[in-house]
Amino acid sequence: MTQTTSNDTDLFDPVQIGAWQLANRIVMAPLTRCRVKNDGTPGPLQALYYAQRASAGLIITEATNISPQGRGYAYTPGIFNAEQVAGWKHVTDAVHEKQGKIVCQLWHVGRYSHPSLQPGGGLPVAPSAIAPEGDTFTEEGLQPVPTPRALETAEMPGIVEQYRHAAECAKQAGFDGVEIHSANCYLLDQFIRDSTNQRTDRYGGSIENRARLVLEVTAAVTDVWGGGSRVGIRLSPVTPNTGNTPLDSNVMATYGYLIEQLNRFNLAYLHFVEGATGMSRDVPEGISLEKLRALFNGPYMANNGYTPELAREVRGNGKAELICFGKPFIGNPDLVERLRTGAELVDAPKETWYGGDEHGYTDWPTLTPAAQ
Repeated sequence: MTQTTSNDTDLFDPVQIGAWQLANRIVMAPLTRCRVKNDGTPGPLQALYYAQRASAGLIITEATNISPQGRGYAYTPGIFNAEQVAGWKHVTDAVHEKQGKIVCQLWHVGRYSHPSLQPGGGLPVAPSAIAPEGDTFTEEGLQPVPTPRALETAEMPGIVEQYRHAAECAKQAGFDGVEIHSANCYLLDQFIRDSTNQRTDRYGGSIENRARLVLEVTAAVTDVWGGGSRVGIRLSPVTPNTGNTPLDSNVMATYGYLIEQLNRFNLAYLHFVEGATGMSRDVPEGISLEKLRALFNGPYMANNGYTPELAREVRGNGKAELICFGKPFIGNPDLVERLRTGAELVDAPKETWYGGDEHGYTDWPTLTPAAQ
């Protein structure tokens, strides 16, 4: 499709966000691509892929496993050992050579995994032993997700340590910062929601208890990075689609409390999935994402189904400091330039999204050879 250009927007102007001076307000959203070796180590292909997209003001990596236990899909990267750190260092160097900025999204899937992906063939872990629906992608293909094992209270400091260690590894790998993945019905979001958290210890029951793990993780991660100015967090208050996870029974109260508590960390940004990830921008009656977003004292990053027109509108009325684009970055490595000039956008077919080699990954054409 062809877009119209507009000079009455600051989407393409430099902006200071947290500790970063960004070239523009356009962010490459985290996009799982399942093209990494099963040891979780990125290689030259990933370095090229991210460098091709370095004209984004900020790149958020694909969701990256913080530990062997945190893994829920085959061929996804990790950030917990020396080999992975070295692999990601090639990626960050390649992005920085293009004057780009890149942060690592820290990911623990929680219950949405399979024993074949877990250390020793064990069960996935979760707040409570409640089975999600659906299949996950393993080396043997799609496999049904089993009922997880509920984490013991004594294990919780170890979960926080996994995030702390991954944050340290990301720092060693040369990232500009990290994003805490507390969205899309994965581990931290599973603790937040009373639909998936039926614990009776200090990590369950009340809103304060269900928010405890996220806040402990945020404290640990910001400590590694010397404060919150290089740390963002992603939330998805109304996304139900990973494992058919029901929403919290009181979204406004639960996420409102969490966001107000997050303010004490002076985070670089709050990244919201507006609606159901990759599916719909609809929000259930009685829930106001704008009211939740207004509770946050720092920059707001908007995501989910953004078109160039919607991005200009939302930025024009000051409702977001940063705009995330996901799928458009798959087939348009030079998306920023295409948006700026109104050039035609490539719509990458779904069969190119996950798995495979360089085809449908690093071989998309750009407007000019120099953009490659």
